[in-house]
Amino acid sequence: MSATAPCAGPSPIRRPLAAAALLATLAGLVFGLLLAGAGPASAHAALTGSDPADGAVVDTAPKEVTLSFSEAIAVGDDSIRVLDPSGKRADTEAEPKDLSEGSTVRYGVALHSGLPDGTYTVAWQAISADSHPISGAFTFSIGAPSDTTVALPSQEAGGGPVGVVYDIARYAAYGGFVLLVGGSAFVLVCWRGGATALPMQRLVVRGWLTLTAATLVMLLLRNPYTGSGKFADAFDLAGLQSVLDTKPGAALVSRLLLLGAAALFIAVLFGTYARREDEREKKDLTFGLAVGGGVVAMGIAATWAMSEHASTGIQANIAMPADVLHLLAVAAWLGGLASLLVALYRTPDIGSAAVRRFSAVAFGSVVVLAATGIYQSWRQVGSWSALTGTRYGQLLILKVALIAVLLAVAWFSRRWTGRLTDSAVASEDAAEEEPESESESVSADPERAAQLARQRAALTATKKKRIRDADPQRSGLRRSVLAEAAVAVVLLAVTTMLTSTEPGRTEEEAAGGTPSASAPAAGGPVNLKMPFDTGGQNGKGTVRIDIEPGRTGSNDLHVWIDGSDGQPMDVPELKLALTLESKDIGPLPVVPDRLAEGHWSASAVQIPMAGDWKIDVTVRTSDIDQVTIDKNAKIG
Repeated sequence: MSATAPCAGPSPIRRPLAAAALLATLAGLVFGLLLAGAGPASAHAALTGSDPADGAVVDTAPKEVTLSFSEAIAVGDDSIRVLDPSGKRADTEAEPKDLSEGSTVRYGVALHSGLPDGTYTVAWQAISADSHPISGAFTFSIGAPSDTTVALPSQEAGGGPVGVVYDIARYAAYGGFVLLVGGSAFVLVCWRGGATALPMQRLVVRGWLTLTAATLVMLLLRNPYTGSGKFADAFDLAGLQSVLDTKPGAALVSRLLLLGAAALFIAVLFGTYARREDEREKKDLTFGLAVGGGVVAMGIAATWAMSEHASTGIQANIAMPADVLHLLAVAAWLGGLASLLVALYRTPDIGSAAVRRFSAVAFGSVVVLAATGIYQSWRQVGSWSALTGTRYGQLLILKVALIAVLLAVAWFSRRWTGRLTDSAVASEDAAEEEPESESESVSADPERAAQLARQRAALTATKKKRIRDADPQRSGLRRSVLAEAAVAVVLLAVTTMLTSTEPGRTEEEAAGGTPSASAPAAGGPVNLKMPFDTGGQNGKGTVRIDIEPGRTGSNDLHVWIDGSDGQPMDVPELKLALTLESKDIGPLPVVPDRLAEGHWSASAVQIPMAGDWKIDVTVRTSDIDQVTIDKNAKIG
């Protein structure tokens, strides 16, 4: 519906232009804040490093394996598993130890002593602080790489059929919330007569039922969603108890309790309130329902804010209230739009005053959405590159585009609203007047009177529908609102997708993530030339390094050493190490094998993360002459 304020006077053009100017200003502020950037924020946790590193070959068996993450995570007994080449557990199967210090989040598991040489697989799974499950796997080798029977998991945490059903429930929960809150607000604020309309009652009750059922499904599936991925585990009492001890589980239980209060609210709204005829008493009850319903609606919205993106990262104490306001504004606008659509199509009694009141509500909702949306965009995106180069940013652009389309259609609805009068309603009221003589003549026959009453009601409804359908203003408004509702459904789906997508700022900071967590980042071959001088006789030369394909993941590394005369030069020892200082990763050692005079090579060199890597090269030309040189290279 229109996002412009209702007008009493004849200025149908100025207000849309003023609203467009306001929206353009707000859009400019969004992009300005995105360009300004901000401090780091977190959302989905990402694996930032490990010891041993992915693909590393260590001389002796380590005592433990440690994993570092970008934010706080929740772990269980089997969150980190280390498997030997035959697939048997190489760790002690104890709960991971929390080795975090300051802002560094690190967990480790102890390994059995005396592990044989070979390739070991580390599989991990945890729950991010924003309630989303994360998982991955990588390998390292002791002594030398070997064949392994362990198959790396192909399904991400939260995927599979359980993940599909859980996501459907999430979408349904948002839709139910919008209908419940928006429909109730529409009745109380815009059209109090709607409390007696059966289609309006059904809309709100169906919203409550949908939200309640979806919440129950999410609560039961939470354990398999974050764990095994098997539907049978939905009824595992121990797993359900562990879910209740988590922040998302507490949020879902709180939502169910609040929905109990919402059921009482609905009973009063469509019961006592609908039957109340005294205007003063009805006004007092309206105030009480508005306060009580507002508290319940804010509480339900807070169950999302306390367990998802808003609850993690910077300024969580501001982000959570902003998220609550954002959800309430979405419900008031889109839920009210659905209510108006039902009223226009299914009830003949709604008048122009109710439509204009909703226009004011829609305008206020858009202002709140713009303000909270600007803040959320700044917090979760933070830069132009994250806006255009990440899935979260692209979904955000799509959401803004859909809102623009919705506002454009709403402008046409506003024009129809300006033309709408109550003449059709007056005609309908006149149509209801029937001669009383026949009724009086059959008053002695109650059965006949009831039959005539049913016939008269059916005839009146038919007349009302005919008059309503013949009203061109009302018909045009119905079509326009129907188009708004269609766009709103897509908008709500995109908004729900955003809540389960890793925010752009975090995805960009991870720069493609680790090879165990995501696909390798795009890159190109790296070619370096590094002169050296060990200080001894024949100690001068040049190191040439090629890294292909020069991206995150597995790479082939070649080293050539040329003497001062430009000819291939052999040296007793050559060592390399890679360090990503910006992420405190490394040094990751690389020991190349000699292929020919002056030529060394190392295959399957793992680059865990894209960034500006420092490459240290140690060259020893005699027993006592040695030098270490370094150079930075952009990889990935």
